[in-house]
Amino acid sequence: MKIKSLLIFLLITNNLFAQSDVASKAILSALSKKFNTNPIVKVDFSLNINNLEAKSKETLTGVLYLKAKSNKYKITFPSQEIFSDGKNQWTFLKNDNEVQLSELSKDDEALNPAKIFSAYDKGYKSRFIGESKIGNITYQNLELAPLANRPFSKIKMAVDKNKKQLYALAVYGRDGIIYTYTIKKLTPMKTIADSFFVFDKKAHPGIDFQDLR
Repeated sequence: MKIKSLLIFLLITNNLFAQSDVASKAILSALSKKFNTNPIVKVDFSLNINNLEAKSKETLTGVLYLKAKSNKYKITFPSQEIFSDGKNQWTFLKNDNEVQLSELSKDDEALNPAKIFSAYDKGYKSRFIGESKIGNITYQNLELAPLANRPFSKIKMAVDKNKKQLYALAVYGRDGIIYTYTIKKLTPMKTIADSFFVFDKKAHPGIDFQDLR
């Protein structure tokens, strides 16, 4: 499967989310505030793709390098890499020796990877659905729905109560596919060079370069 990016889209409003509750707003606010103290991070994660219609599952591991304030990110998977300098996006398909360059979507329906830890306080109606424990860690669980029509129905989130840090994110698509991201490790970084977020064409002589802008 070719994963273009971590851009996540949402579907329709649900009357269960007619009004965000106080508890969910407080959790989302704390999540955003904690992340903004160090918005340059390396995130080791797993992605589970559950296709309910096809009755198939796939699990991938990846690493996200994120410079949130400047909207820059790099995502590495075993078979591909995705770069963004905040304006453009390069998708490097390693097995095909091909890279696709496209303009980064400005569509406000998209949940940009650069905003994945702090983009939920606006544009969504949310509710707190309780706490759960895995080992000694307590997680606060939330459900969110968009304020406008989107191609995904809802998001479920699990937030580490003590660390005030996102642990898992599940996106429910109207096409019957559920994308679940689980954070394995989050490492704050002091800085990352801007060139790290740009695909180096010169380092890949003979690559099939497709400019789709």
